[in-house]
Amino acid sequence: MSTAPLDPPDITIVTGAAGWLGRALVEHLGRDGGPFQRPGRVRALVTTAEDARLLGALPHVDPVVGDVRLPDGLTELFAGLRGTVDLVHAAGVIHPRRTDDFTEINARGTENVMQAALAHGIRRAVHVSSNSPFGVNVHRLDMFRNDEPYAPYYGYGRSKMQAELRVLDAVARGLDAVIVRPPWFYGPYQPARQTTFFRMVRTGRFPVIGDGRQRRSMVYVDNLVQGIVRAELTPTPPGRGWWIADERPYEVNEIVETVGRALAAEGFAVRPNRLRLPTIAARLAERADALVQRTGRYVQQIHVLGEMGHTIACDISAARAELGYEPTVSLEEGMRRSIRWCVEQGLAL
Repeated sequence: MSTAPLDPPDITIVTGAAGWLGRALVEHLGRDGGPFQRPGRVRALVTTAEDARLLGALPHVDPVVGDVRLPDGLTELFAGLRGTVDLVHAAGVIHPRRTDDFTEINARGTENVMQAALAHGIRRAVHVSSNSPFGVNVHRLDMFRNDEPYAPYYGYGRSKMQAELRVLDAVARGLDAVIVRPPWFYGPYQPARQTTFFRMVRTGRFPVIGDGRQRRSMVYVDNLVQGIVRAELTPTPPGRGWWIADERPYEVNEIVETVGRALAAEGFAVRPNRLRLPTIAARLAERADALVQRTGRYVQQIHVLGEMGHTIACDISAARAELGYEPTVSLEEGMRRSIRWCVEQGLAL
């Protein structure tokens, strides 16, 4: 990319700062290492006093307790800003107990954040979206590119589609905002569901659907952070969106085998994975997921099992060409780093 990056902002507001991605991003923004890795003040939105205490221990972070669901819940976050201010909106919910949370947090929360950004003169905003607004690939060799129509996958996908539309509404009203779309990501600060994934692979009990040749794009969290920061600081037209993922998609068989090797390399005894389910199991799980979500409830295990029967793969060519994005951490190295982080945290694998 020949365009020079924007100057770093005086302050970067990060919503969802205590989450998996948010924590990695906040730590990155305190480092110095070139135009796309620079120290600066971070105003971090968290939801609890305990999260504020933990993030407040970082010298470059000013934590604020608030709530994206309420316009008044963002008052302190945007108060008293001085100098150049950018925004990364990473707050969201993926696996709630009730489907109303999708709308309240992902859609309405994004609308509230974008309205506040417009009202307070934010220089540039980056919205963290998902693959779910675009559904699943029509066949195994298909890949999402930058001109896909929306085809949301159930409640989460609909809410993230609505969030993107709120961002584009704000762009139409004058906000310089862009969108990054990560698929399944992995890395330090992972939630319990990812630790469970490691445990299932280690014990040979991860359910592979059919022949396991469905392809999945994934992104190591540091690769994703690089993509977010480049989207923030690379001058582009407002409203652009990019897939941010590892260099290529992986077959599910390869993912399971790679995680097994990574666990073994980190000293764990790993059993061969022999748990395979017929494709019909995923289709039945999808139907059950639809029925459950119609009642306003959400069951993570059913949803994930249904989704695992599909290919969800994306092409990062546009991010490479327009942002200079280059994923630097491989799947196996990223998984090994994730496993080491789990060990350091005392998590049982």
